[in-house]
Amino acid sequence: MTQAKITLHGTALSGHTHRVELLLRALGLDFDFVPAPAEVRRSEAFRTLNPLGQIPVLQDGDLTLADSNAILVYLAKRYAPQSDWFPAEPVAAAQVQRWLSIAAGEVMHGPSIARMIAQFGFPDDPVRAERIAARLLAFMEEHLAGRSYLAAEHPTLADLACYSYVAHAPEGGIPLDPYPAVRAWIARIEALPFFKPIPPSPIPVKG
Repeated sequence: MTQAKITLHGTALSGHTHRVELLLRALGLDFDFVPAPAEVRRSEAFRTLNPLGQIPVLQDGDLTLADSNAILVYLAKRYAPQSDWFPAEPVAAAQVQRWLSIAAGEVMHGPSIARMIAQFGFPDDPVRAERIAARLLAFMEEHLAGRSYLAAEHPTLADLACYSYVAHAPEGGIPLDPYPAVRAWIARIEALPFFKPIPPSPIPVKG
């Protein structure tokens, strides 16, 4: 299969961008990374790529695609259709989709928003974000007891979609010490051969 030129627009600190970059690396796809900080995302040129002004945006030849989870599904279907990243079997596919929904829901509104508030001054409710994160992490801790990965016995899109913001939850003031199964899962993702970390941000000190 001939690979078109792939360009990923995002930022190094974005968990949404990071999940896409991990899959690109896992699939061995060559790509160019184009930084898209806030000032770029406000530009007319970027808004032609994504009118919502959000990252990441993937360009693959003539295709321009936004939304990190949609990009994950596209890349798996386009470049690894027979792989285990997004299984074809209905129940397995549904399990992966469930965690993609959690990534866009509880992971986003819990650990991700808490980190955005602490690191970037994002105007949101930290108490609500912490409450959602606590509920999510308790659920993940129970789910991962006796499991290695979220949706199957091997890594899938589910793990890539949920990893980045959960792993960096402490940067939002959300400690992971109470969740040993979650921390073990994080370590398994970080041990994968294609893994590349997000640059660390300072852990906020609560008064």
